[in-house]
Amino acid sequence: MNESAIDLETRPRTGLVATFAVAGRALKSRNYRLFFLGQLISLTGNWMTQIATSWLVYRLTQSSLMLGTVSFCGQIPAFLLAPLAGVLVDRWDLRRTLLATQALSMLQSLALAYFTLKHIITVPILLALYVCQGVINGLDIPARQTIVSQLVADPNDVGNAIALNSSLFNLARLIGPSIAGFVIAAWGEGICFFIDGVSYVAAIVAIFFIVLEARPRVSHGRRVIAELHEGLRYTLGFQPLRELLILAAVFSLLGIPYTVLMPVFASEVLHGDSRTLGFLMGGIGIGAVVGALMLASRRTVVGLGRWMVITGIGFALAISMFALSRYVALSVMMMTCTGLCLVIVNAAGNTLVQTIAEPDKRGRALSLLMMCFLGMVPIGMLLFGELARKDRLGPTWTVIAGAACCCITTIRFARRLPEIRRHVRPILIERGILPPIARGLEADAELAIPPEQAG
Repeated sequence: MNESAIDLETRPRTGLVATFAVAGRALKSRNYRLFFLGQLISLTGNWMTQIATSWLVYRLTQSSLMLGTVSFCGQIPAFLLAPLAGVLVDRWDLRRTLLATQALSMLQSLALAYFTLKHIITVPILLALYVCQGVINGLDIPARQTIVSQLVADPNDVGNAIALNSSLFNLARLIGPSIAGFVIAAWGEGICFFIDGVSYVAAIVAIFFIVLEARPRVSHGRRVIAELHEGLRYTLGFQPLRELLILAAVFSLLGIPYTVLMPVFASEVLHGDSRTLGFLMGGIGIGAVVGALMLASRRTVVGLGRWMVITGIGFALAISMFALSRYVALSVMMMTCTGLCLVIVNAAGNTLVQTIAEPDKRGRALSLLMMCFLGMVPIGMLLFGELARKDRLGPTWTVIAGAACCCITTIRFARRLPEIRRHVRPILIERGILPPIARGLEADAELAIPPEQAG
């Protein structure tokens, strides 16, 4: 029987230091430590570019629709490539794949910096460069997700590494926009793009020094299309996975895209500048880091389904209050709440998919989850950009309408939790994640999934 399953919350807590020691246990592995530090620097540069791009597009066009269009062009290629990429990364050398994608991303950012600093940047050039980055991300994102399980020395630390990745992403979201706001005000968007390009050097060096065990060569006799069809049929046919994908898709389509309207809220609603935008995005980062650390610091996750319901409704309420706010301090506070709630919903869903999916179909189930994020988010950004026009709903009611849809979908998920529980519990018991006595502890064992088993 799995020790961590028996040990649900029974070990004594010895204070804040012990909590952070548990949260960072994957960093004991040299490979993961290198990866974490390199990605922290690189992702900080990425977030600087995202903020600078939004500000540049809005400065050039004064159009919320164009904000959505640029985001759409940057993410839709990754969405289209996701199913194929999920198969390819299992066949290719992950380290070499990441070295190639990170190098290409560096060239893309430096090209963006060149055109901007030379004052010859136009919206068509920006769109073309963002399409190129979307194609690169189509391989880079699944490769980065897949390599995590090979970077930790102890298999029980895989789940912790996943949670730390969420912390990493959102810590960069906190640092990058805050820096970008002041850099844009002082020197312009081009410097942000240049810093992003240089930041990739850290990621490339870190990946270069990672040493992985050689994976056994596997003969892939089956055709890619057949494997994709099998994964689709399994994932959509298994109710717990299907419900998680539906929740992720709705939040990605009608929840997350509020970020594309941040320049509009910063300049028109709150009457601020690029620094105001940095504060808003930084608030999201603070909340997201706290939420990710809450998940990473737990030895076991009990009642994860209820967490998703509570934070899903909390997100809808917080984003609605943000949309109605006309005070910077209150808006930043609400952004912090949305960041915390959203990262818990997303990370919890990712952990559940990785835990309950059959091992031989896990990659394909994750590729469908990634499609929900990569596909629905850009479509939602395009939709939000159109609806937020002054002759349509406007930014405030566009965000509130999306929040209402997220709230309704969360309530729908909550009503299906008992049935999801019945499907999931035998799987967890069979795999030793829950002790057999859990068959009689329906209320306490709801989706009780230790993050150590999440990989």
